[in-house]
Amino acid sequence: MSNTQRTVTVIGLGPMGRAMAAVLLDRGYAVTVWNRTASRADDLVARGAVLAPNPAAAAAANEVVILSLTDYAAVYDVLEQAAPALAGRVLLNLTSATPEEARTGASWAAGHGAVQLTGGVNVPPSGIGQPESSTFYSGPREVFDRHRPVLEALTGRAEHQGEDPGRAALLYQIGVGMFWTSMLGYWQAIALARANGLTAADILPHADDTANSLTQFFAFYTDRIDAGKHLGDVDRLAMGMASVEHVLQTNADAGVDTALPAAVVDLFRRGMEAGHGTDSFSALVEVMGKPAS
Repeated sequence: MSNTQRTVTVIGLGPMGRAMAAVLLDRGYAVTVWNRTASRADDLVARGAVLAPNPAAAAAANEVVILSLTDYAAVYDVLEQAAPALAGRVLLNLTSATPEEARTGASWAAGHGAVQLTGGVNVPPSGIGQPESSTFYSGPREVFDRHRPVLEALTGRAEHQGEDPGRAALLYQIGVGMFWTSMLGYWQAIALARANGLTAADILPHADDTANSLTQFFAFYTDRIDAGKHLGDVDRLAMGMASVEHVLQTNADAGVDTALPAAVVDLFRRGMEAGHGTDSFSALVEVMGKPAS
């Protein structure tokens, strides 16, 4: 591994950026850091990191510059200060973004002589450095391959998803969307349980069984959906409609917030109105999908 690959800059020291810098120090990398609030770097500096005085100095220090910021507005705000130092740099942009924002960011980087690898980290800060953790990347394959050692230092699995800089952001947002929606379902379950004298601990085994069963449903419906077949042979949307209405009423009777179950009922109702009553409830994919032009 070249000396260039053993030196890295990390810009942005929130929980994720701090975890990345710490893991890289553990792996023997020479790490330069910068953060708007410089005191967040104190413990990293004590371990050997170099605190750059400004973004330009941070970018100039190393070829690989890891960006872990709140959003792309923050990325531009910081990197505009470093624009003269960006030529020849690889911007490993792990900042959350929409696919279009990632594509625009890659074009902006190219305009300043840099190359962006978009990243979507699939774990919280505690998962950084763990061999079972993974990150999606997209952008130039040659750049990904050349810097793979540092990518795999951050998470054990570095998965290149193609040249399109927006692809990693898309896959990341798909996963995050499922995560937030699933966790809200669990919070709703806890709220309903508590209204009925149960605790989160009381329902945890049942919640685990329900969550673990989902992979079977994912596998069962995938081929059918890809084939455009929403057969009502094992389930029907009309039956699901009755079920989700019961869920809504149970929550209403318990006096807990009904915004989430009401949204589910509304989606099922739209499926019924679209004529899918005798189809599988997987037909809701078509209701939720992009309308045909």
